[in-house]
Amino acid sequence: MSRIGKRPIPLPDKVEAKIDGQKVSVKGPKGELSVTLLDDVKISQTDEGIVVEPVNDSKRARSMWGMSRTLVQNLMTGVSEGFQKSLEINGVGYRAAMQGKNLQIQVGLSHDVVYPIPEGISIECPKPTEIIVSGIEKQKVGQVAAEIRQYRPPEPYKGKGIRYSDEYVFRKEGKKK
Repeated sequence: MSRIGKRPIPLPDKVEAKIDGQKVSVKGPKGELSVTLLDDVKISQTDEGIVVEPVNDSKRARSMWGMSRTLVQNLMTGVSEGFQKSLEINGVGYRAAMQGKNLQIQVGLSHDVVYPIPEGISIECPKPTEIIVSGIEKQKVGQVAAEIRQYRPPEPYKGKGIRYSDEYVFRKEGKKK
């Protein structure tokens, strides 16, 4: 039994939800999102909010139950509050800056990395060593943050590279004489 799937999804203030078969459309102050759920779950709207239930007792239906509820919950959070990932840059001479609609990153390569910002995502650099990726789609925000981090992942000896602000980098001891 899914413990996540059992809970109804409350509708935040100023958020409208429309259910059309297996398609859920959510509209809020930050924008509009929709998701099409699998046929293994049924979705309905009640006084408590949106309820997701499995169609039958098969393993696949029970597996998709919690995931489907989480997808709808992410839509609600996205259109009401939005999502944000914060990245830190560590290393001498490593920095990032906005250049028009692109992010320019200097991370010890022979050239500057110019990352074009995708549609629906906003990136800001409050400090040269900090990047904040924000948007209303959780998957897109995480994907963009992962692509930026991939240019120079943190290394375990000196800790240089691009890391998430809440990431712990296990440090190794260097060679001994």
